[in-house]
Amino acid sequence: MKGYVQVVTTVPNAAEGADLARSIACERLAAGIQILGPIRSVYWWRGALQDATEWQLVILTTAEHFDDLERHIKANHTYETPEIIATDIVAGSAEYLRWITDETRKTDASS
Repeated sequence: MKGYVQVVTTVPNAAEGADLARSIACERLAAGIQILGPIRSVYWWRGALQDATEWQLVILTTAEHFDDLERHIKANHTYETPEIIATDIVAGSAEYLRWITDETRKTDASS
């Protein structure tokens, strides 16, 4: 079985989330992206405790696309150090995993 991952990143607002999700999908780096929010994030940044409202993107892709997806997120994100966490999908319905594979294939036009 081909490897699949769920990648999570957060953005500061819904508009940036929508823009980033669309750009990822248009590049065929993921089969689908869910935008969840608003969420509340409490975290340390540069020695100070932060309490912020963010939106979370949950990105479904193949493991082979992770490196390109990571580069894309870094190049198109407004955060200096964006969250980019990948979790292996250890199981899923065959039809759903096939959909991820089919929809992340690069077309001749986008290669």
